[in-house]
Amino acid sequence: MEIDQSATQEKARPLTRARGLLKALPGKAEAEVIGFAKSVRKLGQDDPRRIIHSLKVGLALTLVSSIYYLKPLYKSFGEAGIWAVLTVVVIFEFTVGGTLSKSLNRGFATLLAGALGLGAQHLASLSGEKGQPIVLGILVFLLAAASTFTRFFPRIKARYDYGVLIFILTFSLVSVSGYRVEELLVLASQRLSTILVGGAICIVVSICICPVWAGENLHNSVASNIENLASYLEGFGGEYFQSGEGSDSDRSFLQGYKKVLNSKPTEETMANLATWEPGHGRFGFRHPWKQYLKIGALSRQCAYQIETLNGYINSDNQAPLEFRCKIQESCTQISAECGKALKSLASAIKTMTFPSSANVHVENSKTAVKDLKISLKAVSLEHDQELLAILPDATVASILVEIVICVEKISESVHELSNLAHFKSVEPTVSPEKPQLLHRGAINPVLEGDSDHVVITIHETSTDSQENENPKAPKVGQRVEL
Repeated sequence: MEIDQSATQEKARPLTRARGLLKALPGKAEAEVIGFAKSVRKLGQDDPRRIIHSLKVGLALTLVSSIYYLKPLYKSFGEAGIWAVLTVVVIFEFTVGGTLSKSLNRGFATLLAGALGLGAQHLASLSGEKGQPIVLGILVFLLAAASTFTRFFPRIKARYDYGVLIFILTFSLVSVSGYRVEELLVLASQRLSTILVGGAICIVVSICICPVWAGENLHNSVASNIENLASYLEGFGGEYFQSGEGSDSDRSFLQGYKKVLNSKPTEETMANLATWEPGHGRFGFRHPWKQYLKIGALSRQCAYQIETLNGYINSDNQAPLEFRCKIQESCTQISAECGKALKSLASAIKTMTFPSSANVHVENSKTAVKDLKISLKAVSLEHDQELLAILPDATVASILVEIVICVEKISESVHELSNLAHFKSVEPTVSPEKPQLLHRGAINPVLEGDSDHVVITIHETSTDSQENENPKAPKVGQRVEL
């Protein structure tokens, strides 16, 4: 009996599992639908231009479909009108530059390939019926092989790859189909005209209805990347020297630099598409887009240094308190001044104004580097254990010095961009900040005879300007009697 009961239970288990799955199916389906709806909503909220782009593609396809719907247009283009629909689907891109790039590439490639296809067909017909397919085969082989090889050139790959691909396709279609089609010229002209119509509709819709400019995206992206680096550097000193106490939300700025590390492909693509765009808004026709790539490359170099620096924030190694106190002020000032310089440069790029205030912060950071070197030279180590203990902090100081060099290079590139793009010059409304540096002067008390007077001679040269000089303060080299 026990054997029969166990056998019955084993048979019932699959049925029980199936019932459980059927009961859970509506709940799982509902959860999937809700999750998909949330992802769609988030996608639209992150960038509403995506929704507008989808509507623009739908509008362009509706307009180009009128070639089939309206009889006068259908009589003119015939069944070749389907090429206009295919053209819209293939070449309509998110940005104006992308749409213009594909439209012009497709148009010129079709025109050139169609003309060569007609020429190849005429040349092959001169060799007679038996020699015509042989000549056509040789010509198709040569042009297809040569065109495919040109796609490996970096410049052609970046700007004209789509055009070369369409050239191969169109030449093959025209030359091969011409062997069986009598009205080859009509076929080629209809294909070219429908492609031109489809491309024109895409360009008009892309530019006239909420245009998305690749150049403007590149401009904002480079400025945003520099701003992310600035936010990290401004807060690094407090995080590192105060043991990084704080909530995760307070430390979110420490993750912004990671967006800069992998920005190269996106920036190169946007710069390439920006060169196809006409002048618009604040950007002229020959705007120096390549300079943005240079700034982006320097920003990534700085981000790599910051990534190395970031590994020391949560490090367990603790340097001697005396050594850390000696370098804390200089390191914190270097980090803060570099952050202020980068933030000033990012603001200058966004507003397209001359970055005059960044120079002050760069100079302040270089002055802090000199103070840091003086502090490091004053350190005396008695044992090898002390050297190992201060090694992490010394490495952080060394990386900060390298970051100052990177920031200076970024500043020079942004200044070069401001000259090439003719940024506006804005008079600073606030006087530039000056570094608050300690003056290491020498005070030598001298007793003259048996008198109660003390003579103090100040030998240091002043670094302040005469405008900010206190008239009641003792002058340099002045003897003060007490």
